[in-house]
This record gives sequence, C-alpha cells and structure tokens, in this order.
Amino acid sequence: MNVKAYLEITMKIGEANRPAAAKVYADYRQPFLDTIEGALTKNLLLRDEDVQVLHGFDSAEHAQAYLSSAMFQNDVFVGLKPLWSADPEVRIYTVAS
Repeated sequence: MNVKAYLEITMKIGEANRPAAAKVYADYRQPFLDTIEGALTKNLLLRDEDVQVLHGFDSAEHAQAYLSSAMFQNDVFVGLKPLWSADPEVRIYTVAS
C-alpha cells in the first residue's frame, strides 16, 4: 500500500532529553505499525533545533484518527510531554497524486 498522507509531529526536545524521546519512539514504533489502522511507516528525524516523528498513512482520515487513539493519548503523548521545551507542532499532509 502506498503512503497517501503524512502526520508530522515536530518537538523541541533538548539534547539531554533526546535519549528518552528516542526510547518512546522505539517502544511504540512496532505497535503503531501493527495496530493503528492505516499506519504504513514511522520515522524519527533529528535536527539540532528539533526532533520530528514522521508517520505515513494510507489516508489523511487515518492520520487524524491516530491523534485521538488510546496509544497516542495514553502512551506516546504521556511519555513525550515531560521532554518538550515548547508545545509540539502537528501537521497532516496529503500526498499529491
């Protein structure tokens, strides 16, 4: 199946907190791919100024639904929130055909 939409979450996370953020990513990557409807890819992107998690989905609707899922609300969000130095930016993109 081809990626038709991306959910991009950009977070300001200081250097000292990045290992903890990477652990949250690693802990939930495979469960995300195995259990979230429409999930196709998940990648951790690092820059000096921020950390991004780029999620690939089969539709923008599934990308939006993930933000309300129990996994995101109860596990991922809870694990990452103490690591942020600012509120994250959340964007959903649709792949042009």
